[in-house]
Amino acid sequence: MRPYRFQGQLSWLAAAMLWAASAAQAQTAPAAQAPKQPFSFFVTSVGGGKGADYGGLAGADQHCQTLAAAAGGGAKTWRAYLSTQAKDGQPAVNARDRIGQGPWYNTRGAVVARDLAHLHGDTLELARLGNNLSWATAFTEKNEPIKRAGDQPNEHDILTGSTPDGRAYTDAADHTCQNYTSSAAEGSAQVGHFDRTGGGNTSWNSTHGSRGCGQANLVATGGAGLLYCFAIN
Repeated sequence: MRPYRFQGQLSWLAAAMLWAASAAQAQTAPAAQAPKQPFSFFVTSVGGGKGADYGGLAGADQHCQTLAAAAGGGAKTWRAYLSTQAKDGQPAVNARDRIGQGPWYNTRGAVVARDLAHLHGDTLELARLGNNLSWATAFTEKNEPIKRAGDQPNEHDILTGSTPDGRAYTDAADHTCQNYTSSAAEGSAQVGHFDRTGGGNTSWNSTHGSRGCGQANLVATGGAGLLYCFAIN
């Protein structure tokens, strides 16, 4: 009887050790994570080099497309977040109408905005909530931070030519540096602050106008001629 009891005790002990090991493994196993979303939003790491002159919307879009392709995002179609004003018989173009429907993710997989209404705060509730675009989520296509207020040099001005709701200006003043074809010392383009700091408000897309359209003018204002780029697909 004693050998039988001894074998029984060994069997019970082995089962207990196996159960404990399984429980420990279950506790330490990493939780399943959702796959990272491909990036569909970024701030350009560099400007076009000629201030606000990108050769119009087509040139600005190509700038976004080229930078995205170099970072592995070339399969998507990219658009610069820019509005143009009615001029020379051509109708105005609203930035919000050219960037798709969302959602948009940054280069680290975080949601910047769920859709156009969230991005622009189209309802009182959404305006109070705010989108997720800030210095903590706005990165370049290289997944690098942009110099913000307090950095040297400050490059938080992002060209948009837009009103806060993402539309073109309808008055006679120039808010787009001649629809992004001018690098002259005169003129102006509306900019937003990606870091949501300064300029009397915290708008990401419509904070103030630049003091001129040339590269030196944009630098003096607090920018570098950078753009917001959104994927439409």
